[in-house]
Amino acid sequence: MKITGNMVNYYFVCARKLWLFSHQIQFENENENVRLGKILDEKSYGRNEKHVMLDNVVNLDMIENWSVIHEIKKTRAIEPAAEWQLKYYMYYLEQKEIQVTKGILDYPKLKQRFEYHLTEKDRKKLQSYMENIKEIVRRKTAPKVISQSICKSCAYYEYCYV
Repeated sequence: MKITGNMVNYYFVCARKLWLFSHQIQFENENENVRLGKILDEKSYGRNEKHVMLDNVVNLDMIENWSVIHEIKKTRAIEPAAEWQLKYYMYYLEQKEIQVTKGILDYPKLKQRFEYHLTEKDRKKLQSYMENIKEIVRRKTAPKVISQSICKSCAYYEYCYV
């Protein structure tokens, strides 16, 4: 099973969202928040190499000299999910023998950026997270609705609550 960066992100946000996405039930293109995020991504950091897809698995927002990865986000609301998505990209590239020196979470609207490095402890956690992701995806039915405040801005809101 191929694990994408979105799957890692969704694992930290909502198991149901992860399951729905991995079963090709996708509403992201219809969601205003997702569209705004794509516009922000397109308008930010114009002169750098952006949207690099590897193995049809990881889609890097931006990469500098194949050693610094950037993940561009609109808000810090689900920052742990973004952090682990970025670390997963670093881990994935490392498995391809591409040495990444650091990852950066960029928040252009907030004019903030945070630097991350992949540690041995992170690698072990990622292996555990990837096993958990596989378990969620293999389920026959979607996990239950979580009813959190973050749900109101989710692309799957209507699917879960209407």
